[in-house]
Amino acid sequence: MKNLSDGQVYVPAADSLVKMISPAPRAEWVAIMRSDPYALESQSPEWADAMCDARRLRDVSRLYETAGGRTLVLPMLWRPLAAAFLPAEQSNPPACGLGGILAAGGVQAGEVNAVLEDLAKRRVVVQSVSPGPLAMDAWRDAHHPRALVHPHHVHLLDLQGGWDEVWAQRFTKNSRRGVRTAERRGVTVERGTGGELVPEFYALMERAVLRWARQQHEPAWLARRRLHRRDPLEKFEAIGRRLGDRFQVWVARVDGRPAAASLVARGVNAHDFRGAMDERLKHYRATDLIQARAIQDACEAGCRYYYLGESGTGTLGQFKERFGARRIVSPEFRFERLPVTRVERGIKTTIKKMIGFQD
Repeated sequence: MKNLSDGQVYVPAADSLVKMISPAPRAEWVAIMRSDPYALESQSPEWADAMCDARRLRDVSRLYETAGGRTLVLPMLWRPLAAAFLPAEQSNPPACGLGGILAAGGVQAGEVNAVLEDLAKRRVVVQSVSPGPLAMDAWRDAHHPRALVHPHHVHLLDLQGGWDEVWAQRFTKNSRRGVRTAERRGVTVERGTGGELVPEFYALMERAVLRWARQQHEPAWLARRRLHRRDPLEKFEAIGRRLGDRFQVWVARVDGRPAAASLVARGVNAHDFRGAMDERLKHYRATDLIQARAIQDACEAGCRYYYLGESGTGTLGQFKERFGARRIVSPEFRFERLPVTRVERGIKTTIKKMIGFQD
């Protein structure tokens, strides 16, 4: 509180920010994350450490205290843009999972706007927050006049009611038939934790990237380079080391050969964040079986939500909807001192036209 000149007393709003610490102290960060029902492992300090291990990133997370006595944590990572003197601080950077604000019981709408106001005052070249759909009630009406808002089409499966209800009521008939077909054709599924099956997943991913490159008229060398820059093998190995048994690698096999694989980070909720398949074995419906097993595991672990990531509006989104996931438009908020987004999009558009790239 403070006294105003006319004798009135100013009392700050309960959701106004009165203290900030960066990087966020780890003990408080962990405690708040475990008490937030909408948290994902990509918001954890261990995940941040994994990203820093594998890429040129640095932890610049922010812990806030509000006038009402609440504590908030905004996971944030520093990365260089064109050069280190053009920094970006993002929650989270591209290919590093979702960020957003953590708070006991979930962040509130007023707290979201208070944090956006704090970010808007800073002189960092680029800042962004990609909160995802789980805490969407608090973010839906968030705004700031200086923020660029970019929509992302994502998919989220509500696990309320447990596995039996999800299987019977949310999976489509086609998905249930696919699971039974895979079982009948002898597809087996193995779950590894701590990264033990990462090499098998990555081999599938490298083959899948080359297949996508052919479909999109992208040179193979460019596709490989983009994969190894965005998703290097070292990144998944680091996630395995840091998250331990909270990081799962699911591999489906046909006669011992890997047919499909999926990566899931499971904590309070489950985050299915990468997948790949062998196109030559798709008639075995291994992807249906592996998806069902991972969702069942999340249900039995007590997760409330199963987040399937960004999908766009094409066939990938349709695949996720067969398992009961809903498409949600999730905003990303960006604050830019320079027009970085416009320049990046212009460069990408030019390159795509030059190589005949087809989305």
